[in-house]
Amino acid sequence: MSVWIGVDLGTQSVRVMAVTGDGQVVGTASRALTSHRDGPRHEQDPEQWWRELSVAAREALRYVPASEVAGVAVDATSGTILLTDPSGRALTPALMYDDRRADAGRANEVGAAVWERLGYRRMQPNWALPKLLWLLRDAAEGARLAHQSDFVNRRLVGHDVATDLSNALKTGVDLIEERWPLEVMDALGVPSQILPEVVRPGTRLGVVCAEAAQETGIPAGTPVIAGTTDGCAAQLGAGADRVGSWNSVLGTTLVLKGVTKELIHDPLGVVYSHRAPDGSWLPGGASSTGAGVLTRDLPGRDLDALSAQAGARPGPPASVTYPLVSRGERFPFDAPGAEGFTLGSPADDVERYAAILLGAAFVERLCFDYLDLLGAPVDGEIILTGGATRSAYWTQLRADVLGRPVTLRENAEPALGMAVLASGDSSGMIRTRGVVDPSGADLTEAYLRFVTELERRGWLDAAAAEHARERTDR
Repeated sequence: MSVWIGVDLGTQSVRVMAVTGDGQVVGTASRALTSHRDGPRHEQDPEQWWRELSVAAREALRYVPASEVAGVAVDATSGTILLTDPSGRALTPALMYDDRRADAGRANEVGAAVWERLGYRRMQPNWALPKLLWLLRDAAEGARLAHQSDFVNRRLVGHDVATDLSNALKTGVDLIEERWPLEVMDALGVPSQILPEVVRPGTRLGVVCAEAAQETGIPAGTPVIAGTTDGCAAQLGAGADRVGSWNSVLGTTLVLKGVTKELIHDPLGVVYSHRAPDGSWLPGGASSTGAGVLTRDLPGRDLDALSAQAGARPGPPASVTYPLVSRGERFPFDAPGAEGFTLGSPADDVERYAAILLGAAFVERLCFDYLDLLGAPVDGEIILTGGATRSAYWTQLRADVLGRPVTLRENAEPALGMAVLASGDSSGMIRTRGVVDPSGADLTEAYLRFVTELERRGWLDAAAAEHARERTDR
């Protein structure tokens, strides 16, 4: 029986999972990672990634026969980079995905035509290319770019490795031509020799070398497969891999990722697309709304108890809250000045709780309305993952707001997605926990009132608001 290893390099931990072809988890372990934060600065020690991965891998594989291990793939946080020497030794700390010390102005000025063609239009200061330019100011001779997963993959195979298109997106790779836009890089002063080769996720990079096998417990000769970003890994773990299917991840904030045949172009730049292993596209966006508001606005309350009490009350919530975790919205519209608000007057904490949940569900629906406006197919399976799925009340509310069945998975974490990618076949590895159908509750009027309020405040574009209204009549 073959066993596939998925490695998830997150911000707070590294997680290793060993999974059989029929989806049985036969080993799992995680180890904490530490960060260094100071204002816009956010760094990690790359050596810690390797040390903790090695410990976690040994623990996860403790009872897995070496003869059964068939492949390993690694995901990483999007936009995290460092510089290494030619031997793969770190020359700089890792600048994490949300390090904002760089300035994107020069990258956007020089690469505007390419970024426009790729659909996302502009880079943010925390994207990898602006950070690379920032690092190159004091770079040692012979320095090379490494994404977080590249650093680990090189240790695994013992020689230079290609980077995957998914992790290279925010470094400016041309996802259409599947190469670096060398004319842009040259104009920015990025030497071509510091850039790794690029391949699609799912490409074989090499095999685990003897030294890595001794440190990690992953058998020597195990194929190492090019991975993805953690967001794409979670999408693979959820089984959202068919055109028109979507993975909606609702935890502290809300993230949607789907599958399209064609590249989606967004005039607002709030939706951008990764490239799938088969060449299709993985568009998505991240909202600033989500469950993070619950712990902020209802501190110390038993959320499970509030969920049960809200579910016991008749009818839908009478109020709705726009649940912004922090100032500013990123998706389904771009509004740096957006702030949370409540329509109605919740009488107690149960009503306040329900209003927050309803607002998050309305934002989720508006995201699908906006994706439909852009021409993305949204008629496939909707798979819900993230912490919010622990609340049966919230899950039912989301199905009611969307007016469609929603699917829940048994396990949809990024490490599983990497095991799926390493195997090359998701058919038996993705297990469904259940499907929740709409109850028939009519929330259209409340949703349209919410959309109108967002438009009135100048945050939601008139065309997007009108499209949301039109979709309620379909």
